[in-house]
Amino acid sequence: MQGLPMVLRVPNRTLPVIKATFRQTHVPRLPLMAAFVVALAVLPAAAKTHPVPLDKNVDSAKCLECHEDKSKGKAVHSAIATGCLSCHEVRVNRDVTRVKLTTTTTQALCLSCHDDKKVQAGQTMHPPAVRDCVKCHDPHQSANPNQLRLATTGETGKENLCLNCHNIGLNTPKDGSRHAALDMGCDTCHVTHKNGERGKIEFAAHLKKDVPALCLGCHDAKDAALQKAHQGQPFGAANCIQCHNPHESAKPKLMQTFLHNPFENKMCDSCHQAAKDGKVVLTNADSRALCLTCHDDKGKQIETAKVQHPGAAGECVACHNPHAGKSPGFLQPDPVTACLACHSDQADQMKKAQLHQPAAVQGCATCHEPHGGENEHLLRAASPNKLCLECHGPDSKVQKLESEHLVSIFDGKVKLPELYFNKVTVLPIKYGRGHPVENHPISDVMDPSDVTKILQAMNCLSCHQPHSSAQPSLLVKDQPNNMAFCMSCHTNLVGGLDKGAAPKGQPQNAPPKGGDQPKAIQK
Repeated sequence: MQGLPMVLRVPNRTLPVIKATFRQTHVPRLPLMAAFVVALAVLPAAAKTHPVPLDKNVDSAKCLECHEDKSKGKAVHSAIATGCLSCHEVRVNRDVTRVKLTTTTTQALCLSCHDDKKVQAGQTMHPPAVRDCVKCHDPHQSANPNQLRLATTGETGKENLCLNCHNIGLNTPKDGSRHAALDMGCDTCHVTHKNGERGKIEFAAHLKKDVPALCLGCHDAKDAALQKAHQGQPFGAANCIQCHNPHESAKPKLMQTFLHNPFENKMCDSCHQAAKDGKVVLTNADSRALCLTCHDDKGKQIETAKVQHPGAAGECVACHNPHAGKSPGFLQPDPVTACLACHSDQADQMKKAQLHQPAAVQGCATCHEPHGGENEHLLRAASPNKLCLECHGPDSKVQKLESEHLVSIFDGKVKLPELYFNKVTVLPIKYGRGHPVENHPISDVMDPSDVTKILQAMNCLSCHQPHSSAQPSLLVKDQPNNMAFCMSCHTNLVGGLDKGAAPKGQPQNAPPKGGDQPKAIQK
């Protein structure tokens, strides 16, 4: 059997991988793999061929004969004074000269000196700084502070470095509003390398100060016009960006996307009396009772839910802002932190490197009923698979809400940004199979001889964590995505290949009939 092509089975297609010759003699794979890895390790990092030959012991003075411009400018990198070979390495192989960095990535090189810019687990980081510092900084010299490639002011990406990635303030609607601070430069409010606890706006947005201290640096809370705009209600200690977008808005006065109806229509007296001694006075001292005068449907849901949410029985304003928010429901300070304030065990999950988008960005209420529900863990679906396939299934029914520029799932109960599903992976599931490879089951594997018995219990959570992981793919126990992970269940795999096809009448990839077969479970 010589020259038989090995193939890799993947969803919807079969790819030829390599042509191999099978012999009776077994060739050990591990030594070959080890040799291959060692060979890769000793290969030089990508290096550019230098236009002129150099001696391998060249010094910086020789470099500056041609590259003198790299050492002159308004802002010159301090590393220039330590010599070019602090960052660069010259390699000479016969008549070919190559120059490369002394590390494999620019970030690793920069952090070897700029240790204060390192980010710890659970902290936020400005995305461009994750790998490539020179996307924003010139490594040698610049006309701008901190060797930035462009200034942080200006109305276009040709002038403003930040606007090469962010389009904030560029397309303000005709009847909308734009924050004047944008014309003062992005660094008026932001410090791009300010890192800290994930979930706090000060660090998530890399602000110079937390809110409202940052806002009050320009806006005087005692200003008569500002007090009038707030209907005489105290606002000096409020979270300004709960009601206002700090950059631009489609609404006047930089109002947030989602506004509570009484607030939007300036019906403040439906909830508020005149402030007294600088404090808010409500029309009903019991704020929860005040909310339920309009939202009685939520009150009934909280009382009658099969699975109760203890937090829902408390004050509504503990989770919801009564005025506005960046998301439906006006959760404060945001849809994620609102839940993590109580669920500290899940807060620790958010410190991991890989985060599930619904849990880390859109908010816990994407998957969980916040006011009480019928399913375990307050899930919006009766089983983990139904929950996951609401987004990742081929038959997902996403409703477009064009007037609101949103989409909805779970029969309209959950609203998401209109482009949300552009980055959601849809799995090629058919008849309960098809992930992670073709024909692999994603739900319970039944006994062909007795369909009331389960050979192997299985659902999405058998392999994946729902909130976060230290590894890509969100695999359980923070395991990497490799053959060792698969072999934790598929003990019949040897050297990465099945011993053979499944016995006749038994589902492919089900546990083989033998020593590692689990006992049948009565359904």
